[in-house]
Amino acid sequence: MPPAKTDQLDLWAESGLNGDDQVMVDFLLPTGIYIQMEVPRESTIQHIKLLLWKEAQTYPLFSLLGEMEGHMFECVNQAAVHEELEDETRRLCDVRPFLPVLKLITRNCGRAERILDSKIGVLIGKGLHELDALQDQQVKDFRSKMKRISEEKMQRMQLMSWGEWLRSCYSTQLGTGSLENLIDKHEGVIKITMHYDQSQVCSVILIQVRAGLFHGTELLCKPAVSSESSSRSEHVWNKTLEFDIAVCDLPRMARLCFAIYAVMDKVKKQRSTKNTHLNKYQTIPWVNTMVFDYRGQLKTGDIILHCWSSFPDELEEMLNPIGTIQTNPYTENATELHISFPEYSTQPVVFPAFDKVSPCGSGPSAAEAWRKKSLWGSQVDLADELKKDLSLSYSSVTDERELLDDDVISLISASALLAPSQDEQEMSDEDEEVETESFQSSCPLKEIMERDPLSQLCENEKDLIWTLRYDCRENFPQSLPKLLLSVKWSKHEDMAQLQALLQIWPKLSPRDALELLDFNYPDQYVREFAVICLRDMSDDELLQYLLQLVQVLRYEPYYDCALSRFLLERAQSSRKIGHFLFWYLRSEMYMPAVSVHFALILEAYCRGCIPHIEVLKKQVEALNKLKAVSELIKLGTIKTKTKQAHLKEAMMTCLRQTGFIETLSDLQSPLNPNILLAGVHVERCKYMDSKMKPLWIVYNNKLLGGDTVSIIFKNGDDLRQDMLTLQILRLMDLLWKEANLDLRIVPYGCLATGDHSGLIEVVSSADTIANIQKTSSNMAAAAAFNKDALLNWLKDKNSGDALDKAIEEFTLSCAGYCVATYVLGIGDRHSDNIMVRSTGQLFHIDFGHILGNFKSKFGIKRERVPFILTHDFIHVIQQGKTGNTEKFGNFRQYCEEAYLILRKNGNLFITLFALMLTAGLPELTSVKDIQYLKDSLALGKTDEEALKQFRQKFDEALRESWTTKVNWMAHIVENRVT
Repeated sequence: MPPAKTDQLDLWAESGLNGDDQVMVDFLLPTGIYIQMEVPRESTIQHIKLLLWKEAQTYPLFSLLGEMEGHMFECVNQAAVHEELEDETRRLCDVRPFLPVLKLITRNCGRAERILDSKIGVLIGKGLHELDALQDQQVKDFRSKMKRISEEKMQRMQLMSWGEWLRSCYSTQLGTGSLENLIDKHEGVIKITMHYDQSQVCSVILIQVRAGLFHGTELLCKPAVSSESSSRSEHVWNKTLEFDIAVCDLPRMARLCFAIYAVMDKVKKQRSTKNTHLNKYQTIPWVNTMVFDYRGQLKTGDIILHCWSSFPDELEEMLNPIGTIQTNPYTENATELHISFPEYSTQPVVFPAFDKVSPCGSGPSAAEAWRKKSLWGSQVDLADELKKDLSLSYSSVTDERELLDDDVISLISASALLAPSQDEQEMSDEDEEVETESFQSSCPLKEIMERDPLSQLCENEKDLIWTLRYDCRENFPQSLPKLLLSVKWSKHEDMAQLQALLQIWPKLSPRDALELLDFNYPDQYVREFAVICLRDMSDDELLQYLLQLVQVLRYEPYYDCALSRFLLERAQSSRKIGHFLFWYLRSEMYMPAVSVHFALILEAYCRGCIPHIEVLKKQVEALNKLKAVSELIKLGTIKTKTKQAHLKEAMMTCLRQTGFIETLSDLQSPLNPNILLAGVHVERCKYMDSKMKPLWIVYNNKLLGGDTVSIIFKNGDDLRQDMLTLQILRLMDLLWKEANLDLRIVPYGCLATGDHSGLIEVVSSADTIANIQKTSSNMAAAAAFNKDALLNWLKDKNSGDALDKAIEEFTLSCAGYCVATYVLGIGDRHSDNIMVRSTGQLFHIDFGHILGNFKSKFGIKRERVPFILTHDFIHVIQQGKTGNTEKFGNFRQYCEEAYLILRKNGNLFITLFALMLTAGLPELTSVKDIQYLKDSLALGKTDEEALKQFRQKFDEALRESWTTKVNWMAHIVENRVT
């Protein structure tokens, strides 16, 4: 990293505030000449190069430079990375070098390609030279393949007419040699080099490694634990770890998970010593790796894995199978785990292709037929006795007829099940029909199939489901996830039969298919089946679930997968999908576990949609400008305690600069690409008083008949949880409308654009409950208890029929948000987080606390009601008439109807939250968090029981509403004081 700089913002963010638009830049020439000269901050790189060329003529060795076009600048950017400035149309103030130093270098050939690479690198936030430097064949193969596909697509687009191009981008809907003997076991070595914080470990007795083989979250066999090592720095185990599973039974997506533990003889003294024994074992790092590489080849040789230090709340056998398989890129401070996989033969050992496995499961009685007629019984029995070890000592039984090619050994082919004869198949079908009827009469299969995704299956239920798998296919096709959980993934016979069954399984609805992309279902063919089902989605439906589909890319162990290809295909066919796919990926590029994966997809998208690059580039540059202004405001507040008026004037001066005006004008809104942000209305811009000083930016909008559009830019807050909550609110609104119930929800736009930064849409003509109450009372303490304030405010904004309509809008929206906030467990519902539009629509904002994580003070919960339903809300609903029970009855009926509609879609909500588990949201880290949804929706109960529960919560909210008023009073007084 470059050295810290005290006032690095002064150079770029505060440029022009003192009237000086020049900056002193140091130029380093390839001839060894050093030139220092002033250049305009807002000049383009091309203009600066021209100025330098004129100045360099007066210096020695100028003739050795050659042509100006044969050179370009290089700088160190804000990320401390060397950046070649191929795109010379950029302004220096937009490039924002870490220091004002530009190095002139010789330009290589292929300028057009290099300019494109430079633009893509700047756009996605990761230079493509960083990807070029990765010594990873999977990365190289994926990039080569995507580049070839993108070039072919661009060539086809160049031949299109304008009409064809518009339809393409803006369509509304898409439509081996044989092996005679078993391979001998090889003794392997596992080595580990440890680095740990001595402040956390007082006295280490021993270090040990725990390893487990997983398929999803299913442990394939008993974990293996290494011997103990007592060294303080480097630990070496010269012993093989063995796993009790046959080689031929390893699933394709098996992953090897490691965790390293320190055992201490004493721990630091704590305030309480009741649970001191829990600290006997301390987890230091963990790391995961796939058993097969992206080509399906069994891994061999020495591998160095750089471990991760953060550990999740929930563990499987003290391991972290749901964690990434990427190694920690910050290698300097990461624990290194050295493991050695032996060379099994002179030829690579590969997992057999689908057509080599599928015959194994050609019928429901295939397993029995194989047991009767297998020609390879003795060899398979021997293979079953073999142990798979961490060396890893694989044994492979092969059949010459099943070889993939001359130089590849098939891993499972000799153990393949033989398909039964037609007569045997018919007999087996008859037997299974009898068996199915017997099971159905004695076992509640239907009840099992209707359980929610969080319900656990016992072993007997799994056996039942697997036995009746063909009955499930016929009568409960949406139960496929439960069937997959019933498969014994440690038996290749079951795997083969499942793959065959998938070929005839009915297509699921896209909503049902989403669950198959969860981490619990890692099988390649299952996920491909899910993607096939998703292809039936319209563009609007895909946008509804795009947030989750991007997050489940984390579960994909290989870059080239069905989901990646599907997302790229749809994004390149719809500009709107491409817009949000770009931002969902780009906003998480700072996360080391996904930065390479997401960068590869972003690069592939940009190469396939080159016209979109300039549009997105404009948005990225605008956000950089807003971030610079935000940093200026926060820095000024901290350093000088400047008065608000002076700081606001500095903000406006900054926004009026030519560079800011040009960058912030005429761009598509990142929140909604259908909105064109024409120009900033500087006089109406401001910054807000909250801790992170968010910017309130007002735009003129030509496309909305001259109306202004306001957005809030936040720098320092993680908006991803708000994004998820608002997405779920949009889905609730959609489900209610599908059931002919419009509750007038206002799911405003919200978009995370980077590390703790993003944009929020400002809802027009709206004010907070707190402001409405404060304007109606002279005393802050009494404002919260004025039940007439809200109704009077609506009367001021509306009259006659418009008032009746506004009250109806309020009633419907209040019902919707009462149900939504209860189901989602949204907390921190003070009067500044609830707003009302002048048209009557009530809506909630700021979703920093969800899933029942209610705020507390001094250990006491401040929110003691299931949802907000105060007497001033009831006063509006009853039109100011205390005895208007009919209106209140209608409101209660809306709530109950809305609740029952959400219950019918409970599995969908659970699935969507489950797909976000690894996103790193602060209040969604484990399955236990999602349990709140199951409880609030009363899943597992009848509609009558659930409705009874909701009515009790409704009465409780009304009965305890006085506590809400007390909290609101405290909030108003506290904020008035601050």
